[in-house]
Amino acid sequence: MHIEFRHLRTIKAIHDAGGLARAAELLNMTQSALSHQVKGLEDQAGVELFVRRSKPLKLSAAGLKMLRAAEDILPRVTALEDEFAGLVKGSSGRLHIAIECHACFDWLFPVLEQFRKAWPDVDVDIRPGLAFDALPALRREEVDLVISSDPEALDGVQFLPLFDYEPVFVAAKGHPLAGKDFIEAEDFRDQTLITYPVERARLDVFTQLLTPAKVEPRAVRQVELTAVILLLVASGRGVSVLPDWVLREVRYHSDYVTKRLTEGGLTRRLYAAVRDEDAAKPFMAHVLRLARTEPVKLQRG
Repeated sequence: MHIEFRHLRTIKAIHDAGGLARAAELLNMTQSALSHQVKGLEDQAGVELFVRRSKPLKLSAAGLKMLRAAEDILPRVTALEDEFAGLVKGSSGRLHIAIECHACFDWLFPVLEQFRKAWPDVDVDIRPGLAFDALPALRREEVDLVISSDPEALDGVQFLPLFDYEPVFVAAKGHPLAGKDFIEAEDFRDQTLITYPVERARLDVFTQLLTPAKVEPRAVRQVELTAVILLLVASGRGVSVLPDWVLREVRYHSDYVTKRLTEGGLTRRLYAAVRDEDAAKPFMAHVLRLARTEPVKLQRG
């Protein structure tokens, strides 16, 4: 037996309309063509689908089973057609994000909150578990966007600039380094440095300052949460270096002191890595636009 979507639509239309004439109008076909289609379907099934002598026309037991199938299948087909149409128009899709930056959650959540309101049909997810293997995951299409400060030359991948930021030194207000105008690499030799639990190659304080100067802190303490890092710093348990957007709320707090790294300060840039074919999608362009503007508000806050 070969059942097509048009057969399911026919059965439902006749049931809803209560007769062939009205159903034919709904289906934009002649009553004769509709009768022929029903007869052919009954011949395939080997059973009658309608009780012929009833008025209005009623489905037989076999016809009711086909109606239930139509009511189950047709809405799913319609939803699939709508989803595909959305993909073609760029109004729906998937945006799974991997982050190579622990502190990026501070600005990324406000960005995604705005994004979801504008693009409710886009499936959004954050995949922090892929942070250390993010770019290969992007190329395997396991994620769709990677936040990174370390652009690479990769076939099929674009690194699009988002915004510049400054890594900033933070310590307790009464810390011995609080009186300095700026902080140099040598100042860390006798300090406990509190960092996120990532490799040194992804920490600005090492890549931009300590490693080039061949300076090793007295100790390194790794902490998962920004709030806990700041708590430990305020308690005099160590010092830290965090992006400027993270420190927006403590710059004027009586428990902390913030200082630039080196006399001229350090500047870093965040990028969004996306596959070539995704860069021009409307929803991708929108989330990138938000990611270029919202963090700047935090930096100025």
